Amino acid sequence: MNIVVCIKQVPDTANVKIDPETNTLIREGVESIINPFDMYAIEEAVRTKEKLGGKVTVITMGPPQAEAALREAISMGADEGVLVSDRAFAGSDTWATSYTLSAAIKKLESFDLIFCGKQAADGDTAQVGPGISVHLDIPQVTYVKKIEEIKENLARVERMTEEGYEVIETPLPALFTVVKEINEPRIPSLKGKMKARSIEIKKFKAEDLGVEASCIGLDGSPTQVVKIFTPPPRAGGEMITGSADEIVEKLVNILKDECKPKF
Repeated sequence: MNIVVCIKQVPDTANVKIDPETNTLIREGVESIINPFDMYAIEEAVRTKEKLGGKVTVITMGPPQAEAALREAISMGADEGVLVSDRAFAGSDTWATSYTLSAAIKKLESFDLIFCGKQAADGDTAQVGPGISVHLDIPQVTYVKKIEEIKENLARVERMTEEGYEVIETPLPALFTVVKEINEPRIPSLKGKMKARSIEIKKFKAEDLGVEASCIGLDGSPTQVVKIFTPPPRAGGEMITGSADEIVEKLVNILKDECKPKF
């Protein structure tokens, strides 16, 4: 079974910086980590390989420094790493990113499963994984909390919902976005670290993928950040004190005053 994991290197939350010219995150030269949700995707891909056999290929799109994220994933048990890196990809929104990653996946020999974290810690859109499935025209299941069974060309998974979970059966190939409830990421082994240090990372540029120039990067992104600002601080609220009965009475009176017609 050929398994692909799409990961993202995100800035350390204490070091997020915005380019005032493009209104995009500054990534080069900033200390970064693997997106926390993607760690669960890597772990689940490796566990699936250990059960069913096959190969795990990890893909990321980013600057040259993102190669470190691929090596970390390999130290956890992935077999190969692919870095999609080109200045032409800079400023990509979720649509352009999913388009570019899907083009990179098509360059692989074949794939049966694609794993992604449910969302990125910096963008929080949860759109790239589903976008990849649309570009590849394959089924997707989001918020997967458990893989019940994979056999032949079929998978049955549990998808987390606000009320509980639902069981979904889907044909393969398919794309799953996973939540942290699915597993506990392992600590890289010494053997894995040694492999990660010496393995050759495959690299793709825009010309290698054959992507449309009008569909990548900032210029090829349908959505763009127009303005970034810090919202004004909220005014302090009223502190209600007293016994439970007194607090309820005071709160009811406040709500009554607020709901009076303003005329």
